[in-house]
Amino acid sequence: MNVSAWRRFLQQEDLNFLLTNRLPRQWLTRWMGRFSQIRHPLVCRASIAVWRLFTDLDLGDARTQRFASLHECFTRQLRDGARPIDPDPDCLTSPCDGIVGACGPVEGQQVFQAKGFPYAMSELFGSSQDTRPFEDGVFVTLRLTSSMYHRFHAPHDGEVEHVTYLSGDTWNVNPIALKRVERLFCRNERAVLRMRLTRGGHPVALVPVAAILVASIRLHFLDVLLHLRYRGPHEIPCRAGFDKGQEMGWFQHGSTIIVFAPRGFDLCEGIGPGSSVRMGQALLRLPPEPPEPSTPGLRNSPDA
Repeated sequence: MNVSAWRRFLQQEDLNFLLTNRLPRQWLTRWMGRFSQIRHPLVCRASIAVWRLFTDLDLGDARTQRFASLHECFTRQLRDGARPIDPDPDCLTSPCDGIVGACGPVEGQQVFQAKGFPYAMSELFGSSQDTRPFEDGVFVTLRLTSSMYHRFHAPHDGEVEHVTYLSGDTWNVNPIALKRVERLFCRNERAVLRMRLTRGGHPVALVPVAAILVASIRLHFLDVLLHLRYRGPHEIPCRAGFDKGQEMGWFQHGSTIIVFAPRGFDLCEGIGPGSSVRMGQALLRLPPEPPEPSTPGLRNSPDA
């Protein structure tokens, strides 16, 4: 059986769901975390070779081609200029490379992970968080495959004001699972990053969701690694400023980031289910800024 036939065999929906979701997910995730940290050139090269059998891994834009461990390859940095950042101040850019899943309007509190599979925004964010700023707003689901660049970046200039960490399961978040497991994103380990944009003071939320083999989230501005054995604090106030495109953190393997914005934001052209995006590409358009109020009496001033 050649590589293409092997991939097609493993991608059969029933078999894929069985292999990735009926196995001991949390045990496998912890084991992968330890295994990926092994710093040995033979182990690393053999692991990457096996990885290539299952994915279209492309390291052509990586800053280095030599890795001491599988973990270093998973969390690789890119060479300078590999991801241009859209300079338009009216655009919110994609925080990561990804494939767009469900996206569009938030219907009150209701969001969709797949057709016919809704979930409540309040359940995703956790009971401590006020989701009213995003009611009737817009959302975009970005799925990172295992072979993609796994770091994520600020979508605009602004400040992260609060992080909520919610422990949970490690279901696979691929389309097969999303069509079979209700409220999947609300079940998995995740973090809620509340951000306020410098432009217009708009609130934005990024929700990185972990998955099987990847239940670990590193945020540069927090001195902790968020993972299944993390015991708190789960509510983390902070004041971390970022420029548009600046790196915020990474996943240990690959997963999903859901972006939420308030009413008035719109999807940029070309953004829709199934489309591929790269970090720095225009994702959402900000609402127009209100015109500056005119100075009273200026028109009738003799000096005007």
